[in-house]
Amino acid sequence: MPEFEYAVEVVIANDLGEARRIQREIEEALHAAEYGDRDVFCAKLALEEALVNAVKHGNRMDPAKHVTIRYDVTTERFRIQVCDEGDGFDPESVPDPTAPENIERPCGRGLLLMRRFMSQVEYAEGGNRVVMTKLRSTE
Repeated sequence: MPEFEYAVEVVIANDLGEARRIQREIEEALHAAEYGDRDVFCAKLALEEALVNAVKHGNRMDPAKHVTIRYDVTTERFRIQVCDEGDGFDPESVPDPTAPENIERPCGRGLLLMRRFMSQVEYAEGGNRVVMTKLRSTE
């Protein structure tokens, strides 16, 4: 497989339509780097959760705020940072959505999906920036 490297930084309006546009661009970059369907699906799902969290929960749908996205795709891995202008949060304080007492609560599912589908998920800057990495599958 030939070497591939693609890096982008973009600031978007706090709008779910803009978030979907960026998702499509990233999906195209992953396909261009010849990532498999499973890797693309995992990255796309985790990215969707991160962007929705930034727009809805971080920036609280405030149209005056923005979301900054930095991503790079290489032959071996995909890495993305999503940063909102909100107050942040403590990811450890989010209840485990798989615990019996939380099964019917809607919160925490997106964070769980991000952790399950990406190789690594880290939060920084007081919880308003998430950095996710997906290593290319060997399958």
